Amino acid sequence: MFDGYDSCSEDTSSSSSSDESEEEVAPLPSSLPIIKNNGQVYTYPDGKSGMATCEMCGMVGVRDAFYSKTKRFCSVSCSRSYSSNSKKASILARLQGKPPTKKAKVLQKQPLVAKLAAYAQYQATLQNQAKTKAAVPVEGFSWGNYINSNSFTAAPVTCFKHAPMGTCWGDIAEGVRVEVPNTDCSLPTKVFWIAGIVKLAGYNALLRYEGFENDSSLDFWCNICGTDIHPVGWCATSGKPLVPPRTIQHKYTNWKAFLVKRLTGAKTLPPDFSQKVSESMRYPFKTSMRVEVVDKTHLCRTRVAVVESVIGGRLRLVYEESEDKTDDFWCHMYSPLIHHIGWSRSIGHRFKRSDITKKQDGHFDAPPHLFVKVKEVDAAEEWFKEGMKLEAIDPLNLSAICVATVRKVLADGYLMIGIDGSEAADGSDWFCYHATSPSIFPVGFCEINMIELTPPRGYAKLPFKWFDYLRETDSIAAPVKLFNKEVPNHGFHVGMKLEAVDLMEPRLVCVATVTRIIHRLLRIHFDGWEDEYDQWVDCESPDLYPVGWCQLTGYQLQPPAPQSSRDSQSSSSKQKKKAKSQQYKGQKKMTSLQLKEELLDGEEYSFLQGTSDQESNGSASYYIKQEP
Repeated sequence: MFDGYDSCSEDTSSSSSSDESEEEVAPLPSSLPIIKNNGQVYTYPDGKSGMATCEMCGMVGVRDAFYSKTKRFCSVSCSRSYSSNSKKASILARLQGKPPTKKAKVLQKQPLVAKLAAYAQYQATLQNQAKTKAAVPVEGFSWGNYINSNSFTAAPVTCFKHAPMGTCWGDIAEGVRVEVPNTDCSLPTKVFWIAGIVKLAGYNALLRYEGFENDSSLDFWCNICGTDIHPVGWCATSGKPLVPPRTIQHKYTNWKAFLVKRLTGAKTLPPDFSQKVSESMRYPFKTSMRVEVVDKTHLCRTRVAVVESVIGGRLRLVYEESEDKTDDFWCHMYSPLIHHIGWSRSIGHRFKRSDITKKQDGHFDAPPHLFVKVKEVDAAEEWFKEGMKLEAIDPLNLSAICVATVRKVLADGYLMIGIDGSEAADGSDWFCYHATSPSIFPVGFCEINMIELTPPRGYAKLPFKWFDYLRETDSIAAPVKLFNKEVPNHGFHVGMKLEAVDLMEPRLVCVATVTRIIHRLLRIHFDGWEDEYDQWVDCESPDLYPVGWCQLTGYQLQPPAPQSSRDSQSSSSKQKKKAKSQQYKGQKKMTSLQLKEELLDGEEYSFLQGTSDQESNGSASYYIKQEP
């Protein structure tokens, strides 16, 4: 093992996926006031109408669909951009990781998943304009410094089964020894020395050269999956020299004996560690593959898109009809938003027929086996029905769990869900959830777990009570037994750091924190931003990654907002919290995913108190039947 020690001193067409194109818009009930904007019809449950113009992007749309009480912005995104600009902390600063100058310009934002054409036809104009400028390389942010200076803890790699090494991380922990380049050396050639892991943060490890004892002066962070990290013994088999750092070279005369003594019984990386890393970063999706993906402008339907690039398992999909390849959509290869060609037709989901009559040269359909398989369900007996009520994460505003309704029951366990009080008249903002989705919950879930439930927009009888609402709407709740109650032993704890996709802008991966845990549900906070931008995410979401994932895969990491911006946001957040009420805040939806739930007829159920703000292990039941 120590022989390396050197004593020197220094073919299907897109149209075939469905036989039907867009469905006709159903006639509107005469009792609902309506307004038309460029051909788009909107209804107002509260009887109010009007238009508004976004002060950030200039988008014209329906006033009630705008964000905030003042209705000044079309979305949370524009509110964030406007706020950042006015506080001299623009989006440019977020991308650069440093305070902007007074002349800093706010970047034009890419069309978000949240920008629904259902709310304003201005979205179509935005798609024809120049896209967001190329992301500015992040300078100045270091995970190691960020964690050290604040004594943060990062979520372990084993929490992310979809990430590289997530299922074969093994016993890598503090105390493990590795061979790394020796940077404290004046030799002209590259030499190595042994270091021990002092602290782990995701893929990143704080290392200390062997022989420094309690001296942390030369401690350094590195990605443990990097190409320069090797198990002890690698130098000997590779013919590389082991040279002690210059700072401690005087401490011992026989370094080989020192190493033998210190490393006896110590753990190191598996011999095939680098091979496993390489294998775990091979992705089955290839460029030019065709898939069906949610239409970001009409969430109720899917479209054909082509894989343009693959980075760390994340796919940049370009809609097939986009001639300049700028109309794109980002998601992970395990996302529930993508499917094989023909999926929509097989389950009865709406599909936008492509104008392209045949596949372009080089494009080919992605094999069905590459996509995530959903659990089989038995819909033969009692099952979801149209009109049933439930609670669901609002896919267009992931910080909110809302009152929702099952609008349509599809095949294979899929459901079309609508958020009560904020639906487009033609159902263009309905979203498809599978019945086993962890993003839908039975009636009463929020109350028992002390989560604020967002009532329907315009609903005046507050505080909201499910019993009254079900009676007023003459509806029933979806039976509790139809929901997914499985809770995996995920390993997350409140306060853990990670890298998370901002689903408002799914091309961005940001520095984030787990701030709350309800069974398998995680509340993700984006460091440096206000709490209102938090998102509810499942513990097994493919949009969550360990610290160091961006560095490992070559994806750009978005650092926290500058300190000056944080202080300003903190003061404004406190003011907002004081004025907080149970009324619908009017936030523009940011993505689309929703479902429904109902209680068994003639039976009552109560809910077990959720393990709020702590790890929930095992498949503990969400709910328990109440004894008569």
